[in-house]
Amino acid sequence: MTPNRTTSSTPSSTSTRRAPSSSGAAQAEMLARVMAALPRVVDLLAARAEEQDREADFPYQGVETLHAAGLLTVTVAERHGGPAAGLAQTVGLLAALGSGDPSVALLAAETLLVHAAEDRSPRWPSGAYQALLAESKRGPALAGTLRSRSGVRAERTADGWQLTGHEPSVPGAEALHWMTVEAVVAEDRSAATFLLPGDAPGLIIEPGTEQFGLRARAVQDVGFEDVVLDDEARLEARLAASSRWDEAARRLAVAAVAVGVASSARAWLRRSIKELPLAELGRLEVELAESEELLTALARSLDAADPVGDPHEDLNEAPSVDRNAGASDATRRVALLAPRVAERALGIVRHCVDLSGAQGLTRGWPLERQLRDAVSLRALLPREDVLLAEAGRSLG
Repeated sequence: MTPNRTTSSTPSSTSTRRAPSSSGAAQAEMLARVMAALPRVVDLLAARAEEQDREADFPYQGVETLHAAGLLTVTVAERHGGPAAGLAQTVGLLAALGSGDPSVALLAAETLLVHAAEDRSPRWPSGAYQALLAESKRGPALAGTLRSRSGVRAERTADGWQLTGHEPSVPGAEALHWMTVEAVVAEDRSAATFLLPGDAPGLIIEPGTEQFGLRARAVQDVGFEDVVLDDEARLEARLAASSRWDEAARRLAVAAVAVGVASSARAWLRRSIKELPLAELGRLEVELAESEELLTALARSLDAADPVGDPHEDLNEAPSVDRNAGASDATRRVALLAPRVAERALGIVRHCVDLSGAQGLTRGWPLERQLRDAVSLRALLPREDVLLAEAGRSLG
């Protein structure tokens, strides 16, 4: 943590659109160099995954491994000296990390999506985001979001805001350098989002409940005991289109990690269980390939549906109605279909367990852990009835 951070109320960039790159080749080379370390990182994560699951402690070594390889900052904007990886590249990275340790992958996903959002549509005060970038050079600097609005209350003070309340089950709260907190404003019951450092006075981190799967996420309860913030800590509300895009990207990130778990389960089954029916092995291969293809297609469509707009578009011209409608439709489809990808991935893991027999559920064998992780990943996404209701509302 870095105490006594100073921030500015100026957004981290005055532009909400990426400027055309004059150094695209250099950025691509930087990204390729970082991604080249990915196979070794996945192997290191996989080697510790069983121990991390058993201990259910925060995976400091795994997160440090990601930082050392440069993988926690691949979505940092080009204007900040980062590779500016797109969503399709990000979900590919998360799927690979998920095959090693899905808990570490999910912790990384939160930070990667924060950097990606600041690239697309800056929202953080410039001083705060510059502090996050500086901390990211010194060591792993994680950012997270407390999404529930019911547990935290925000009250106006003479100089800013005061947060009180309690939020349970926050992944890796003890290691967050920065967190955005959704709260209810006491005056009018409206929703507001606040940014605060992870070492803010009044923040209380307590042990959380024991988890079924994804145990190395180390969920903890966060208490807010009169946390005092400046006015600039309240973030501007995102445009509705950007908020929908962010939620679709979050769902896709979870689905990517689930596909990684399915890939790892399939690989373990092929290595460890002999004389499996060729037709069943073929079925697993096809199901996994279909899931990977759908994941990639959804990520590319969401990249293209970026509501911020085309980086080469004339900024003096308003975006066309047709493009906005197409972007909204693509975002809606991704939000609805990403949970289906996670459902497919869970089905693959279950199929691997079925083919392995009773031994597949033996504690200490990867399949038992992977099944728990896949079930937990699906639970992080909306239920089927919620998705169907979303689909129905979109027709109105």
